[in-house]
Amino acid sequence: MLVLNVLTPVFLLIALGAVLQKTAFVSPGFLREANRVTYWLGLPALLFSQLATSMHDASAASGLFTAVLAGTGLLVALAYGTGVLLRVPGPAMGTFVQGAFRGNLAFVGLPIVYSLPETTLRGGISLRAAAVLVVAPTMVLYNIAGIVVLQLSQHRFGVRMLWPFVKQLLSTPPLLATIAGVMWALMGWPLPPAVGKALESLGEMALPLGLLGVGGALVTVKLGANWRSPLAAALLKTVASPLCGWLMARGLGLGAEETGLVLIFMAAPTAIVSYTMAVELKGDEALASGTIVLSVFTSLVVLAAIIALH
Repeated sequence: MLVLNVLTPVFLLIALGAVLQKTAFVSPGFLREANRVTYWLGLPALLFSQLATSMHDASAASGLFTAVLAGTGLLVALAYGTGVLLRVPGPAMGTFVQGAFRGNLAFVGLPIVYSLPETTLRGGISLRAAAVLVVAPTMVLYNIAGIVVLQLSQHRFGVRMLWPFVKQLLSTPPLLATIAGVMWALMGWPLPPAVGKALESLGEMALPLGLLGVGGALVTVKLGANWRSPLAAALLKTVASPLCGWLMARGLGLGAEETGLVLIFMAAPTAIVSYTMAVELKGDEALASGTIVLSVFTSLVVLAAIIALH
């Protein structure tokens, strides 16, 4: 019953977004603009408000973040190895690797965690606060790693990579909100109640709107004729990724609830923004979009198993 209660609202909203877009109930650009509002306002508000008031608990989430970080590193190595075995062309290798490791933590991972019963983890930190403390720096690293792997498949490592790298980072609102939230907390400033309430309202808007946007994007991307590489990347993201996370969580001695949180994040489907990144940095568009679509379906099965077991 817990599996249905947790996953059904999340994937129903994704399905609703797909239906709204497919039936033209909303204009073609509506969900795209809603996603833009979420990306530039809702998600940054959620990250800033949570970090500004929860950074004192950051040490309690360090093990979770380490497990996700180490698991992602192992996954990247596996993705490169798999890409070589599948003979993925050099210019498409970065797209393949990014699709295999860049999970949709903000718009799928967090809503699933927020659907779980709120509990207190070891160290006295709440489940939701721990989730945000893991998601914020992980998204920063996803941005950095995504740019690097895409650029490395197009150019040799060097000065030519520097400007696209800096440009992408400076235009990433969640990254800026993360930095601002951490700095605010380090200064020890309290968040004014009125401002905190406004940010909380924006943050609550981010998750459902983000899920609708994911669904709308799914019906606009194309799978492409070559399905082998997208399927391999999707399976790496939703099957190999949580296995990597589980190995790291066990190695770090995390408890059952902490390990479950790591697995949920690692099993999240490929982020929609990976397609945008692939387009902007001249990656393989068909491979990127195919990975996103297939990973949504494979992640549903894996996430259901993870929640049922934990």
